[in-house]
Amino acid sequence: MKFAVFKKETVENKKSRVRKMIARLRKTYGPGKCALNFSNPLELLVAVILSAQCTDKRVNLVTPAVFKKYPSVRDYAKADPKIFEQEIRSAGFYKNKARNILASAKTIEKECGGKVPQTMGELVKLPGVGRKTANAILGNAYGIPGICVDTHMIRLNRRLGLTKHSDPVKIEFDLMPLVPQKEWTDYSHLIIHHGRVRCYARKPDCPHCVINDLCPSRNDEKYSNHARSR
Repeated sequence: MKFAVFKKETVENKKSRVRKMIARLRKTYGPGKCALNFSNPLELLVAVILSAQCTDKRVNLVTPAVFKKYPSVRDYAKADPKIFEQEIRSAGFYKNKARNILASAKTIEKECGGKVPQTMGELVKLPGVGRKTANAILGNAYGIPGICVDTHMIRLNRRLGLTKHSDPVKIEFDLMPLVPQKEWTDYSHLIIHHGRVRCYARKPDCPHCVINDLCPSRNDEKYSNHARSR
């Protein structure tokens, strides 16, 4: 199928293509899984805030000691900001992240009964929490489907011809009618993982991509040349 055909495809055709992509990616990588380690909604909230402009691998090295020392919302709410900053320093942008985590804990304690909220509206009111973080919490901690748009999701969904936008929120809303709602969370994980192991930013490995025939960008000369040069 050539790029020109993809450009003219209907919404229904896009939906069909997305379903095929999910099936192939799941067969290749297994069920979608959050790369951040956590055991409850509070831990996930902290981990996702720490993950901004930081690798999940680095976050997973930082969080065990943090989770052990601060097991509850109250523990974060009463934490010494200066000490906490140093405890998360290696995750980068630690001053801003510390401020958001501790402020969110105080808000949760005072306004949410000490529990991490379970709605988008309540979550995005927390300091440092946007739709991406909220969707990650809803989908992974509460089982409420959400499309989590990070840099991989931006890059791949543009290459896949499912959006023309680069704004995460606009991409999220472009994808919502195309991806089955029950698959929103898994789709995010699968696409993100595919971006990490195959559809690289600079040199996507198109020849070995399991959704190659479903991707209009495989015919893009700049991607094909990159792939052949690997």
